[in-house]
Amino acid sequence: MLAKVQLIPGFDKQVTETGAEGRWTGGDYVRFRYGLPEKIGGWEQLGTTSLVGVARDQHAWFDLSGNRYAAIGTDKILYVYYEGTFFDIHPLETSRQQAGMTSCFTTSAASDAVTVTCTTQHALTAGDLVVFSSVSLIPGTSSFVAADFEKTFEVQTTPTNTTFTITMAANETGTPFSTTGTATLDFYYVVGPALQLPGYGWGSGQYSGSVTATTTTMNNGGNLLVGATSVTLTSSASFPATGTLFIGTELMTYTGNDTATGVISGLGRGAGATTDAEHTDGATVTNATDYVGWGSASSFGIIIDPGQWRLTNFGQKLLALIFDSVAVEWDPSAGDALTTRATLITGAPTASRDMLVSTSDRHLCFFGTETTIGTTSTQDDMFVRFSDQEDINTYTPTAINTAGTQRLADGSKIIGTLRGRNGNYVWTDTAMFSMRFIGAPFTFGFEQVGTNCGLISQHAALEVDGIIYWMSEDSFFYFDGSAVKKLPCLVEDYVFDSLNNDAELIVYAGVNDRFNEITWFYPSGSATTCDRSVTYNTRDSQNIPGGVWITNDASLLKRTTWVDQGVFGAPYATSYDTSETPTQGSISGVGAGATTYYAQETGTDQVKSGGATTAVAATIESGDFDIDQTGNVTGAGEFMCRISRFIPDFKNQVGDAEVSIMLRDFPSDTRASSASGPIITGPFTITTSTTQVNCRARGRAASFKIANTGTGQTWRFGTFRADIHAGGRR
Repeated sequence: MLAKVQLIPGFDKQVTETGAEGRWTGGDYVRFRYGLPEKIGGWEQLGTTSLVGVARDQHAWFDLSGNRYAAIGTDKILYVYYEGTFFDIHPLETSRQQAGMTSCFTTSAASDAVTVTCTTQHALTAGDLVVFSSVSLIPGTSSFVAADFEKTFEVQTTPTNTTFTITMAANETGTPFSTTGTATLDFYYVVGPALQLPGYGWGSGQYSGSVTATTTTMNNGGNLLVGATSVTLTSSASFPATGTLFIGTELMTYTGNDTATGVISGLGRGAGATTDAEHTDGATVTNATDYVGWGSASSFGIIIDPGQWRLTNFGQKLLALIFDSVAVEWDPSAGDALTTRATLITGAPTASRDMLVSTSDRHLCFFGTETTIGTTSTQDDMFVRFSDQEDINTYTPTAINTAGTQRLADGSKIIGTLRGRNGNYVWTDTAMFSMRFIGAPFTFGFEQVGTNCGLISQHAALEVDGIIYWMSEDSFFYFDGSAVKKLPCLVEDYVFDSLNNDAELIVYAGVNDRFNEITWFYPSGSATTCDRSVTYNTRDSQNIPGGVWITNDASLLKRTTWVDQGVFGAPYATSYDTSETPTQGSISGVGAGATTYYAQETGTDQVKSGGATTAVAATIESGDFDIDQTGNVTGAGEFMCRISRFIPDFKNQVGDAEVSIMLRDFPSDTRASSASGPIITGPFTITTSTTQVNCRARGRAASFKIANTGTGQTWRFGTFRADIHAGGRR
């Protein structure tokens, strides 16, 4: 008899595939709309180039003339996207500029490597970005000319504290030269590491205990300055290639050891809650790589945050905060704005964890910031500072302004913030606070509205229709204005059991308003960038127990940032590929790993610059269903079932789709399907004219799968109807 298999929308991964009878169990590149599954839309690359680094935040806005912009902050560079082109507006650390360097370049025959000699210590590490200008006195016998140097370079190595190497776009084919040329050297503000890294805390050994460790002395040719990232030792032969060291009371990590020169490079200063300080030449240096005791370095419990951005706008101005660093501004209306770099916000703190422009009252607020502006050592992870109203340059409270400060109580550090429709919200690692403008004399009132509901990452919270949703370290939550509540989730174990907690700070949430979806992109397993996503449907979930949730593990949809369609008419998202080489701009020496910018929900496929098209191969699978003696799909698995035909039910189908029937006799069996042999279960190709499909399928439990494999294909599935008969108890 013909039976109808009714399925509740959303995936159920909390139970077994047999236990999920009447539900869907998984898939990729699909969504539910009005209760029915369908393939998601495709995406198309924006612009013709890929960006340096992995994108950590994105923001879209209009200027006063109606021009549309998007800012993208990677772990290397701050970009602006305008009318199909990317512009590097990254701020320069002007206080470090070395103007009028002389005898600064050395080349080698048949090599693209150049050694740069600085006037003073550079405090660089491999991977930092520098830019040269006003280059002159390059010998005419060299194949290089001054213009070849007047660009941005990634630092390759730092042999000494006054030299570093760069890579040119081509080899020296002329006569090499040594310590020749003049230039002005500028430094990009460092955003931070591309990855979340383990740091160093305090050991648990015997009180005042110690471990015998190798020591030497500094032979630096001068003191080791604050911020310097390399140091020369009298001998580094007994130090490992990478590790940690002590100088004075400061613990430092390092990534390079040139035993021939004694140069230790890639210093991470002030590790393990110690303080970056100046050290006298000749000071004792201790190898602390394996040095564990009470008060000594241990690699447990401390995390080095990845490089992050917070991007927003104040009027038409772009405001950008580098995590644990400075805040800058960029005005699109300024003359030659697209070729002008962002500059420091005058008067603003110089080290903060997060930033927002408060709702309606327009204060610029900094979180996890300095108690004394301009003194980074006073940064307090729970401290809040806000500007005068409508004035982003004034932070000193007076009797006639609304600037002020506050310190939150619950938690150890502020994780993130959100500007909402009805107020502002702040999360620590353990709690949630509302932040509302109340006027003089306090300006803002802070109310703790939730506990044990901390935010997993800076960008893991968002608002939809006045309700705040976020992801914590082990659950999803929402706040409807009255109370914090846990969001029911039928894929919770699947998400959090696979989540890479060592990279959780890069989780990013985005809204797709057209389809009433919230998506969290997260890293799984050992991944160090987002490779999976989980989506919640805010509209369809209202009447569905457990909500409508979708997971996606497919390789094409790895997004690191997302903005909704408000400015550009379609969601814009970034994707990072470790195998691609960036092509944007004239940055020399960068290695593999690039960000691609996409417009989402366009067409049916992935379309890269130049027209290269890849099929978005969607798939979705049902839970098992059993039959009773009469053939109804409400059995307990006592009877075998025979399926002799099924009737496809597709809407908005373009191209072909595929249907497979999967069978097993017991829940512990592996689902089986075959395209040949005595049992024909598919996949069966369904065209737009297919009315029914004859088949021969027999098993105690059956499920079905909908898929497509080719380009230009899309579909929306309705109801599975099949001719099902009871086939005995064996």
